Amino acid sequence: MASPPWLARDTGAAWISRLADEAVAEAGRRAQDGPVVCASRLTPSGPLHLGDLREVMTSHLVAEELRHRGHDSVHVLFWYDFERFGGAPSGIGVPAGTRRAWNEHIGKPLTSVPSPPWSAYLNWAYYFEEPMIAALADLGVTFRGASQERLYASGAVRERVLVAVRERARIGAALARHRTDPGAAATGSGTTSGAEAGSPGYFPYRPYCSACDRDPTTVTSYDDETTALAYTCACGHAETVRLAEHGRGRLAHEVELAVFWAHEGVVFEPSRFSPASPGPSLAAAGRIIREVFNGERPLGAVHAPVCVSGMARKDRSGRVPTPAAALAVMDPPLLRLPYVRHRPEQPFTIALGRELQRAYDEWDALAREVADGTAEPAEAVAYRRSAGATGRPLPAPPRPLPYHLLASVVNITAGDGGRILRVLHDLNPGDPVASLDELWPRLDRAAHWIAGRIPAGHRPRIRETPATGLLSSLGAAERASLRHLLDGLDENRSLDDLTALVYGVPKLQAGSTADAAPELKAAQRAFFALLYTLLLGCDSGPRLPALLLALGPDRVRRLLGA
Repeated sequence: MASPPWLARDTGAAWISRLADEAVAEAGRRAQDGPVVCASRLTPSGPLHLGDLREVMTSHLVAEELRHRGHDSVHVLFWYDFERFGGAPSGIGVPAGTRRAWNEHIGKPLTSVPSPPWSAYLNWAYYFEEPMIAALADLGVTFRGASQERLYASGAVRERVLVAVRERARIGAALARHRTDPGAAATGSGTTSGAEAGSPGYFPYRPYCSACDRDPTTVTSYDDETTALAYTCACGHAETVRLAEHGRGRLAHEVELAVFWAHEGVVFEPSRFSPASPGPSLAAAGRIIREVFNGERPLGAVHAPVCVSGMARKDRSGRVPTPAAALAVMDPPLLRLPYVRHRPEQPFTIALGRELQRAYDEWDALAREVADGTAEPAEAVAYRRSAGATGRPLPAPPRPLPYHLLASVVNITAGDGGRILRVLHDLNPGDPVASLDELWPRLDRAAHWIAGRIPAGHRPRIRETPATGLLSSLGAAERASLRHLLDGLDENRSLDDLTALVYGVPKLQAGSTADAAPELKAAQRAFFALLYTLLLGCDSGPRLPALLLALGPDRVRRLLGA
C-alpha cells in the first residue's frame, strides 16, 4: 500500500521512509508471520533522559511509518528491569549521607530494590519507568512493553534459555571467534557464571541467589538431561534448582539479546553510539542468533547523543534532562520535531533555555505556512509527523499565542490567573481572549518555564507610578527616543509591529548604515535599559515588545510621563 501524500519519500524526514523500506524488505525476505517488529531497549537503573528517548523515538517513527503504509507493525519496548543494581546514582535526591544505605542492595535485580523513600512506586525500576511511560503517552508513542524480569519469570523464553545452556560450547566458541575478528572489541559476559567464553567451563547463565537475592553466584554443575543446576553464592548459600522451572536468573548479555530478538522476531532495532565500544555486543549477539537459534540480527541504526542548550547532558549533581522535564515546558509536537528532523546518526540540541522561545516562534511560523500551503514540502512533512502520532493529532491550544508573550505575562503578573486574563483579554479587540482555557496547555508550560528560571521573589514588578525623578533628569536624546516610541504606540498594536517599533527607535538615533553597527548596538542597549528602568525599576526584564503589549498603550504612556 502506498504512503499517504505527506509521507512521500522525496519529502522531509526521508530517513524514516528509507528505514521503513529496509524493514519491509527484510520482513519480506524472512517471510515470517505476524507484524513487522520494531524494538527499543531501556534500563531503568536511573533517570531516563532525552538521549534514551531517541532510541524509543527512532523505532516509534519507523513503526508509525509502516502502519501509515498499511503494514501490520508493532513497537516492542524491552524494559531491562532485571539488571543488577549497581548503587544509587547521583542526582535523584538521595542525600549523600544516606547513599551508603543503598549499598546493601547492590547485586540485586532492579525490581527487588525498594524505590526511594519519598516514592509510592513498587520498586526501583518502576520509579524510573513510570515517568517515561507517562511522557511517551504525551508524545503519542504507542508500544508493547516487554519486561525483562517477566520474560524470565513467566517462562516465555525458557525454551530458548535451555537451548542456550545446552549449546553453551557453541556460544562460547562463537564469542571467542568474535573476539579474534579484526576490529572486534573485547566483549565480556557480564552475567556469565564461570569461565571465559571459549573455555570448557563457560556457562552463559547466572542465577540470582534465593537466599540473598544477589548475583555473586557461581554455577558448579549442570545436567543437560534433568536441567539440574547447582550453584554457590558469595553469601555462603548453596542450592540445586531445575533450570526448566527456574526464573530467577539471567543469560549473559550477548546471549540474552539473541534470545529476545528471536522470541519477538525483531526486524528493526536502533542502538546507541559508543566511541569506546562500537557495538561488540550487538555483533556477538548477531553471531549467536544466527548460529544457535537459526535467526537473524535486526536491522539497525546507530543514533548519536542528544544535547540540551544551556546545560550538559549531566550536571554536577548527576541530574539529567528527562522527557518529563522537557514536557513541563514544551508541547509534545515541539519535542518530537528534532527527533523527526534529524537522521539517527546526527547529534542535535533541544532548546530548554531562552532558545525555547525562538523554537516556539519558528514552530508557530511553520504551522501558519503549513496551513496556508506555503511551507516547503520537507518542512510540511516534518511538521505533520511531529504534530500528530498514531493517526491522531496531539493536543494543541485552541489559541496558540506566542510562547514568549505568555512567559512575559506570567512573569509580570506573578502567575495570577485573573491578572493574566485581564492583560491578554484586549490583545485582539475583535476576538478577545475570553478564558484561560483557550491557552492551555501552552500557558501552563510557559508558567513552568518561568517558575524554573526566575524565583517568584526575583520577578520584575511593574511600577505603580512614574519614575518622576528619572524622567525629569533625562537628556534631549533620551526624551526624543521616548517621544518616537510614544508616537508609534497607536499605530503599532500587534507584537510584530511593536517589535519593529522598539528596534526602530535606536536606528533613528544611531543611523541605519552598515558602518553604524557598533553605534546601533550601543543605542539599543541604552534605550532598552532606559525603558526597563522606567517601566519595571530594573535594567532588564521580559522581551520589550511583549512587555509593551501586555501593559497596553495607556499604561505605557502614563509610566513614560506622557
